[in-house]
Amino acid sequence: MIKVILFDLDGTLLPMDQDIFAKAYFKGLAEKAQPYGYKTEDLISTIWQGTAAMVTNDGRDTNKNVFWSVFTAKYGPESLKDVPVFDEFYENEFERVREYCGFNPQVKECIKSIKDMGYRIALATNPIFPQTATQSRIRWAGLSPEDFEFYTTYDNSVHCKPNPEYYRDVAEKLGVDFKECLMVGNDVDEDMVAKTLGMKVFLIIDCMINKNNKDINVYPNGNFEDLISYIRSL
Repeated sequence: MIKVILFDLDGTLLPMDQDIFAKAYFKGLAEKAQPYGYKTEDLISTIWQGTAAMVTNDGRDTNKNVFWSVFTAKYGPESLKDVPVFDEFYENEFERVREYCGFNPQVKECIKSIKDMGYRIALATNPIFPQTATQSRIRWAGLSPEDFEFYTTYDNSVHCKPNPEYYRDVAEKLGVDFKECLMVGNDVDEDMVAKTLGMKVFLIIDCMINKNNKDINVYPNGNFEDLISYIRSL
């Protein structure tokens, strides 16, 4: 029996073209950091390196600490004094990136319907962002952080997608078995990998990412109306 519905955020609950989003995000972050001596190309390169380190995190430390270890390896431990600068960016300027995302009114209706059916809901977004940035993106989707029993951030996670261990961590924190979870996402590689643990999955195709051109018909798929129908059929 399914007890928990896990949702991806970017491209699922929050419609977006991830390339456009990333360009706007990095542009804003670079502009914020430039007065503090950070050159744009070097900073963006370092952020990508830190992100790669988080994606390959083997559980040895939080994603946050893994990221900042890469950052300080590049800029030195004294660069940690600028952490408040980056925190301020996520609290303020990051909001401007919202205009590069879409909005789907069906999302809020879907979440309400699922709650009315008695399911628990958690947000299984790739934990490469700080909590503040994750909360902002939740609101951009027309939702509230309080809509979710739990949501992953780089502060509270030690793995990333597409590592199946990420989903193992989430299930453990929610106190449920894999078979009691349904993972809903738009990325065939990052989200549908949850199936390898025994989770049920549903592929949202509105902003689908399928880098390896896999056959999506092996997964239940469709839009949010189709998702509700699928959940009711369980």
